[in-house]
Amino acid sequence: MFGEIERELVPVFEELRRREPIFHRTEFETTMAPDYREVGASGRSYSRDFIAKHVEQNAMVDADAAGWQCSGYGLRRLGAETYLFTYTLRQDDRITRRATIWEKNAEGWRILYHQGTIVTDPE
Repeated sequence: MFGEIERELVPVFEELRRREPIFHRTEFETTMAPDYREVGASGRSYSRDFIAKHVEQNAMVDADAAGWQCSGYGLRRLGAETYLFTYTLRQDDRITRRATIWEKNAEGWRILYHQGTIVTDPE
């Protein structure tokens, strides 16, 4: 989405790429910021509490085991330790464009915001 990754951002890119799609990577615990927000493919907005409860109550699908494919990655620095990570996710016949805003702090990576938008015309 943003083309080539700047050389100095490659280590950040690799760290974040391994964590996406969020909530679907068993090897990483995903931490959400206290004021985390998500906009789902339906257009609905969700709070941190709603998402945390949903993740806790539902079996997580492992993206790799399910054969989901990510492509079209992009990374843009938004602030000193804040980044916008984008990609396209194919789940069988469902294609979504995803955007996650990540922040790195003393405890590690946490998510500030996430959005998924269904692709109706893949071109």
